[in-house]
Amino acid sequence: MSIIRVVSYNIHKGKSATGGRDSLADLRLGLYGLAPDLLFLQEVQGRNDLRGNLDAQHESLAAALCMNTAYGCNAVRQHTDHGNALLSRFPILQYENQDISDHRLEQRGLLHAVIDVGGRPVHCIVVHLGLFKSGRTRQTQALLDRIKRIVPDDEPLLIAGDFNDWNNRLAPIFVEQLGLYEVFSFSPQGPDDSRFRLRAPLNWLKASRSAGLPGEAASAIELGANGAARMTPPPRTFPSIFPWLRLDRVYQRGFAVRNAKVLQGSPWTQLSDHSPILTELELP
Repeated sequence: MSIIRVVSYNIHKGKSATGGRDSLADLRLGLYGLAPDLLFLQEVQGRNDLRGNLDAQHESLAAALCMNTAYGCNAVRQHTDHGNALLSRFPILQYENQDISDHRLEQRGLLHAVIDVGGRPVHCIVVHLGLFKSGRTRQTQALLDRIKRIVPDDEPLLIAGDFNDWNNRLAPIFVEQLGLYEVFSFSPQGPDDSRFRLRAPLNWLKASRSAGLPGEAASAIELGANGAARMTPPPRTFPSIFPWLRLDRVYQRGFAVRNAKVLQGSPWTQLSDHSPILTELELP
């Protein structure tokens, strides 16, 4: 059994949420203190020709944390580029960045890496979906198609990032089509956890739709592999100074969830406009 600490974080190109000051140095310290095994990062600058201290951010963070790294360049500008990155304490066997841009104003990609955890391949996909619903729908379909085509059903899978899914509409799709579950639908919530669960089979969600349950109510329910359904959606992560929108997620298949939490307060409110998610998973 392997215990893996996973962090998903939109780092806002290494700049603070307020004032735009450089936060990369403090970000390195903050992430070092978390002792992560896997970092799913979004809005990472791979190149900054104007400011050397903001250049190659994935390499800077990987060097400080002694981790392997993979970078997927998505948005290219005259002097900069940025995209997604995966940092891993485990060997990265291979990786590929798939362009899922829906239009020229929003360049997006799926960074898909396979890592080796104790001789087992684990698939890790870093995502940052678009701001518009129609684009997210097409990007989600590209993600589904890739997983069904490439990832074997019996191999562990992690998908994490900024989904811009504030209405929480993707969770039922991932449950039904991929057997993927959002980590907060399993994570212990303390002694009163039973208040947030009801017993239901997986086909309850489909039945609720056919019975005319409003889409918003149906999509807010996240189902666990043990047949339980948590009525509360995952925590808010944006903006970090006063979280209001539920944009960031970690979805898993093949793991047991030990705990999950959103990191709020100092220093995280000064490092990015998003709050990071930290979850501890067990790989049997």
